[in-house]
Amino acid sequence: MNTRKSLKLATLCAFAVALVFSGGCAKKKAPIEPPPPPPPVEKAKPTVNITASPTTIQKGKSSTLRWSSTDATNLAINQGIGDVSTSGSRSVSPSSSTTYTITAKGEGGTASASARVTVTTPPAPPRPKKKAGPTIEQLFKEKVKDVYFDYDQSDIRGDSKKALATAANFLKQNPRIRFSIEGHCDERGSGEYNLGLGDRRANSTLSYLSSLGISSSRAKTISYGKERPQCSESSESCWKLNRRAHFVLSR
Repeated sequence: MNTRKSLKLATLCAFAVALVFSGGCAKKKAPIEPPPPPPPVEKAKPTVNITASPTTIQKGKSSTLRWSSTDATNLAINQGIGDVSTSGSRSVSPSSSTTYTITAKGEGGTASASARVTVTTPPAPPRPKKKAGPTIEQLFKEKVKDVYFDYDQSDIRGDSKKALATAANFLKQNPRIRFSIEGHCDERGSGEYNLGLGDRRANSTLSYLSSLGISSSRAKTISYGKERPQCSESSESCWKLNRRAHFVLSR
């Protein structure tokens, strides 16, 4: 009886041991890993551009800035302009060449762009051209007039004294001028007589100028008598024009 119980107990123990070993050698299943999280969604980086038209202006004129952007939440332009809308335009009048930079900010970062306005100084207005003044020849002809004489006379007449006073003032203002005085006569009388009369008229004129302060060294006298008439008609109205002392500017 005891032998049977011992055998039965031994069988039970062997079975228990077999169960333990068989359970310990069984392969364990690997745990299931959770799927990876989805990649983060990248925010779009903002873009921005700006232009100036015209790019070159004269000082005091204006240029227009125009800009646009994408994916921006804030835009600002330097040079004191500050925040602006995401697109738009603005007139500027810089006093000197200036670069305008616009900066765009968004969830995806920042971006910037620039436009330069070149300022030029307008040329000075042309100086008014000075009108060319009269030449010394023109002034001489205007201020130094012929003087006229009575028939067969060489004395300076009263009306001629005024003309000679004007001539003397001009000659004093232009001391470098040299001149000659021609004595002329009308057609009456001999050629020899008229040469002498013309000489007296030329020297009488020079003498009167000398009395007004004009040095006689500045002039020379010559007589043409009746050889070079100013008027060719045989009448008193013509003869009186030929009885004269004529001034010629020396070259």
